[in-house]
This record gives sequence, C-alpha cells and structure tokens, in this order.
Amino acid sequence: MTRLTIFDLDHTLLDGDSDVLWCEFLMQRGLLDRAEFGARNTQMERAYRDGTVGVAEFCSFFIATLALKSRAQWEPWRRAFLAEVIAPRLPAAAHALVRQHLDAGDLVVMSTATNRFITELTARHLGIAHLIATECEQAGDTFTGCLAGTPNMREGKVARLQAWAAERGLQLADCDTTFYSDSMNDLPLLSVVKHAVAVNPDVRLAAIAAERGWPVLNLRPQPA
Repeated sequence: MTRLTIFDLDHTLLDGDSDVLWCEFLMQRGLLDRAEFGARNTQMERAYRDGTVGVAEFCSFFIATLALKSRAQWEPWRRAFLAEVIAPRLPAAAHALVRQHLDAGDLVVMSTATNRFITELTARHLGIAHLIATECEQAGDTFTGCLAGTPNMREGKVARLQAWAAERGLQLADCDTTFYSDSMNDLPLLSVVKHAVAVNPDVRLAAIAAERGWPVLNLRPQPA
C-alpha cells in the first residue's frame, strides 16, 4: 500500500501565511500600493481564519498581485521572498517532520491554497517534489491576474488531490493517507484521509481534533 503523506503549508509547515506575507513583501518594496492593498490584505487574512471568505474571492485577490508581469520579471522577487521571508519561517521541526516521511519512503505532497508560483520554491526548499497548489492563468509568459482551474482550497483540495492521484494510477481509498493541517478550511480533506493530524490548530480545528481523537502537533519555533 502506498503511504501518501500530504502537508498543508501556511501555519502548518510555515510560521505564517504565504499569501499575506507575499503582499507585505511587495508593499515594503513599493511594488504594491499599501493604501490600496494593506487593509484588504489584513481583511483577507482574518476572513480566511474565520472561514467567511469565498474560495474564488480569496485566491483571486492574491493571484491579482502577479498581474501583467512575466514569470521572468517576477523571478528575482520570488527568490528574494523565499530567502528573506519564507525560509526563516520554516521551523526546524517542520523540516524534520518532512524529512522523517521522505526517509520512510512515503510519497510526500504539499497541498496549499496559495498559488503555485509563490509556493513551488518553498516545496523545493523543503525537499518536497510534488506540489498541488492554486494555479495562475497566463497569456504566454505573462500572468493575467486570474485563476486557472479549480482553486486548491476547502473541497477543492479533495478534488485536486483525487485528480493528482488518478493521474498516477492511484486511488486515495487504496493508499495509507496522512494529512497535516492547521485550519478548519482543510476539514474536507482531513475528514477523508486515514490519518488526520492537527498542526498548530485554530480553535475550531482543535475542538474537532479533540472530539475525533486526532493527534495534535506544535511545529512552531520554540523560544530560546
């Protein structure tokens, strides 16, 4: 039986939210107007935590930050973002947990609502070869600022994982599946895997984990 291990990224492996941090990174460098994006960025983060934001609305807001620039134009910025913002927020415990599953021979996947362009370097940095993420529409090499396909969020995470597995000749029901996540937004996928693990869980997910007997992990950086 294939051991399939799935990791959420934001607030699970990463101490923070990639989308929110990306917006802040761009505002600090004058690439986004803080007057236009600052309050909206904060509002989106809060609505995501509360589970009140629409899937398309949430994903589209952050993908729009890429609009009208090419991958080549964004490349230096996303590399700086990884080095300066993301890598320091990936705790040693998160690296160790991923490595534990890789060394055990698991098929390891990162599944995130954040878009692929922002997160593929993060997956690579963690040694994860397989990434399921929200996709960005492109016209040639240029980002249009629009979604492409099904957003990888809530029920979309289940559908996208099933499609990804089917492309590899796998059925989720035939795999020994484990999913690590922090958020109630991931309850659809947590509810269909064989082993659900709550990581740094929000209040509502912590309550469900206690009710269902799911293990709870804390991967946050520990104070010195």
